[in-house]
Amino acid sequence: MSTNIILPALGESVTEGTVTRWLKKVGDSVAVDEPIVEISTDKVDTEVPSPVAGVLEEIFANEDDVVAVGAPLARIGDGSGSAASAAPAAAEPVAAAPVAAAPVVEPVVAEPVVAAPVPVAGSEIVTPVAPPTPAVAPESPVLEVPQPVAAAAPVVVSPPVLAEPPVAAPAAPASVSAAAPSTPYVSPIVRKLAHDRGVNLGTIVGTGIGGRIRKEDVLSAVSTASTPRPATSVPTVAYVPEAVSELRGTRVPMSRLRKVIAERAVASMVSTAQLTTVVEVDVTSVSELRDSLKDGFHARTGNKLTFLPFFVKAAVDALQAFPIINCTVQGDDIVYPAVENVSIAVDTERGLLTPVIKSAGGKSVAALSAEIADLAARTRDNKLTPDELAGGTFTVTNTGSRGALFDTPVVFLPQSAILGLGTVVKRPVVMSHNGADVIAIRSMVYLALSYDHRIIDGADAARFLGAMKARLESGSFNSADLGL
Repeated sequence: MSTNIILPALGESVTEGTVTRWLKKVGDSVAVDEPIVEISTDKVDTEVPSPVAGVLEEIFANEDDVVAVGAPLARIGDGSGSAASAAPAAAEPVAAAPVAAAPVVEPVVAEPVVAAPVPVAGSEIVTPVAPPTPAVAPESPVLEVPQPVAAAAPVVVSPPVLAEPPVAAPAAPASVSAAAPSTPYVSPIVRKLAHDRGVNLGTIVGTGIGGRIRKEDVLSAVSTASTPRPATSVPTVAYVPEAVSELRGTRVPMSRLRKVIAERAVASMVSTAQLTTVVEVDVTSVSELRDSLKDGFHARTGNKLTFLPFFVKAAVDALQAFPIINCTVQGDDIVYPAVENVSIAVDTERGLLTPVIKSAGGKSVAALSAEIADLAARTRDNKLTPDELAGGTFTVTNTGSRGALFDTPVVFLPQSAILGLGTVVKRPVVMSHNGADVIAIRSMVYLALSYDHRIIDGADAARFLGAMKARLESGSFNSADLGL
């Protein structure tokens, strides 16, 4: 008795998906709900689990094949239908050649690339399917692949990550399948970073899906372990140099997500007339309000209270007053939506994704904060549904979270505007006090609105940004606005 595994519906607007990586090969045992293949669509990457337990007898689609929704991907049976010599339709993620065969095994070491055959953020941790690789000496850091290390070989990285019984040095490739699926995956880039910084991976608790150790976890450990510098009269900031990327000198194919982003960016720039208007805002009042609320907010909700929900709240209220910023163009008509569906740009290892806060108009700062935190976490862990990435009418991108003063973000069709938030910095500002000009230290931020000049005039943009500026500078968020 065998069962065909088909590509399920992944959202109302999704009709096909691309096979990016097989997590199982022909002959492997499969448990109920165990992921067997990774699928990439133009909206989200996801895994397809097996609805039945059994043995993977046949694979119908190769990696990089485009498969229609409802089409068969593989067959699960009792094992009687799979030949011992049958090779999977999709190649294994890592070449079976000896490690020393070439300085770069494949471009799959590129962790941020979706199409590369390494687990992306949000993937469940699965049994490695590559054959074992002899331990690599420190002189060959580029070949440090996440395989069990022979007991007699010199250890390059921390062994506690491989929480399995020791594997004998001459073990045959077939023994790799015995590795436990519960072992947190550590990518080659993160493994090399930990080695270069002298970080013991066994002492780190990963913040990624399934306890996966990410680059940020290693850098945090380095920062925590740094020896404090002697106190000086001038405060200093500890500098942690960035690791040299293993992508240097390589060539990798664009992921499906990157292709979609590229196509839409070009189409949007060609089809619209885009420009950007910038205003400077004094958010000292919001900063003081946030400081007075953040401890209690964190105690009640478990989430940090950032500036972002205040900015989103102010933007949504301004959109209701100036709906031209929230409109879309359909032919010769301008369509004004009845709701404000705010897309929030989230930086992930796979690329920039924009989950949507639906009907944001009636939501408080607390509600927006909770929803932003939830959407951002599930976006990075690849747990969103395609429908949660669709339907946005206006986008907010917080480039200031990476220290940028401001940028000129690109509007993506069918939306007509996108708001870029710069970093909030304290600096001396000339202001009026009791009729006199004084210099004071204030918290300042730049708001940059990019928009489609075909339908939105500079005056419209200025009115929208002016409304946001007045709201934020006054700090007028009552108890209903805050929702606390």
